[in-house]
Amino acid sequence: MNRRHHRRRLAFHRVFGVLLAAAVLIVCLIGGARLYHIFMTSTGRHPPDVPDAAEYPVFGVDVSYYQGNVDWHALAAQGVEFAFIKATEGIDHNDTQFAMNWENARESAVYVGAYHFFRFENDGAEQAENFIRTVPVTENTLPPVIDVEVYESLDGEPDVATAQEEIREMLELLEAHYGKKPILYAAPNTYRTYIRDFADDYPIWISNYYYEPYFDWTFWQYTDSGLLEGYDGDQKYIDLNVYCGSMTQFREQFGLSEKS
Repeated sequence: MNRRHHRRRLAFHRVFGVLLAAAVLIVCLIGGARLYHIFMTSTGRHPPDVPDAAEYPVFGVDVSYYQGNVDWHALAAQGVEFAFIKATEGIDHNDTQFAMNWENARESAVYVGAYHFFRFENDGAEQAENFIRTVPVTENTLPPVIDVEVYESLDGEPDVATAQEEIREMLELLEAHYGKKPILYAAPNTYRTYIRDFADDYPIWISNYYYEPYFDWTFWQYTDSGLLEGYDGDQKYIDLNVYCGSMTQFREQFGLSEKS
């Protein structure tokens, strides 16, 4: 090897080494900045993230019997464009306000979808049957939602493989009945444990009241302490959400037509 060629190789390796070190440093800085932001918002040292309306213009709520009677036209007048309404829980529970909410919301300018609270101790197929009995197949509505949360009454952490098998069965039955891929709702820890394996195939709705999720999401529930006018239940607060995209993208993704 001649000296000139050797010097060129040395120079190349030095430049490559500098670029690689810079790339590693940038990645570390970005990761460190994220961790710092997560820590500061999660501990209340910084205020929680609030979605930028210019970036996330499609705004919505989710409701249950806790909100009592809902004036959907009043919510629409405050910018609410979509809503997820609790329909069922487990194998035999129905939300007492669902039928009224479903009918009245559909008559407003709000796009609606129904959600089911998943019970780890119940069979996935039976939970799907409960939902299907309760929620009619309805044109121009959002897909069904399976709300997966780890709740206090559980006897320890549910087995991951068993839970995922029941969730998968419920997903498949709901998709076959409604002709739409269901949406999966979870908080970050529950997402990482039980839901992440489904993320490539199903839309994800993340509940995070501190910071914008760092992984891919379709809906983000950013607070459970929203205050709007138009409901009279014992719960004065309402959950607020945004869609990750424009209204055009929202309609295209879920096969929705424009509402009058």
